Amino acid sequence: QCTKQLISERFGRGSRTVDLELETQIELLRETKRKYECVLQLARALTNHFYSLVQTQHALGDAFADLSQKSPELQEEFGYNAETQKLLCKNGETLLGAVNFFVSSINTLVNKTMEDTLMTVKQYETARLEYDAYRTDLEELSMGPRDAGTLCRLDAAQSQFQSHKDKYEKLRADVAIKLKFLEENKIKVMHKQLLLFHNAISAYFAGNQQQLEQTLKQFNIKLKTPGAEKPSWLEEQ
Repeated sequence: QCTKQLISERFGRGSRTVDLELETQIELLRETKRKYECVLQLARALTNHFYSLVQTQHALGDAFADLSQKSPELQEEFGYNAETQKLLCKNGETLLGAVNFFVSSINTLVNKTMEDTLMTVKQYETARLEYDAYRTDLEELSMGPRDAGTLCRLDAAQSQFQSHKDKYEKLRADVAIKLKFLEENKIKVMHKQLLLFHNAISAYFAGNQQQLEQTLKQFNIKLKTPGAEKPSWLEEQ
């Protein structure tokens, strides 16, 4: 029956129950998820590129420090360049901690929170199809002859219809609630993460080491000891 209903809907012959407001919200969620996935992909690319930059600065600083010891005539020049690269590395590692925290939070929002809601949406859409299939079946039987056999089938169809109607309405309510809470959670999470991202990036490129470190304290981000193989010096409290 569900297959029959699905085919008839696709060919424009079957009637389909539509909750316009809810379906608009669902489509908006899917579009938002696609856009956030793009932001997540770009933020991860930024992390990887920036990690490579910090590693290069670290190696360059070591090279300058080595040459400072072995080139008396340029000891001072190599020395302050080595110190500059070391400072840039330190600030870069701090910025990476902030960006990793941003990436981790967006990943949780997209692949756990939004995905959980979309799983309920899929259950709702399946329940809607089943509801319409049994509704159509009941309507067809109701228009047929009322002999003893048909009346038995009609009673069974009525029972099936009511069961699927209850399931559909429950899932519709569940989706509406989850969409409401998701929107509230998304605003709360993104308000925090966008503020973090902006403050950390601005402080780093302004060369404001104190403000950069203060930003991580503000968001309770701790850095692991630098030197890990992967670009993840992040530890959330």
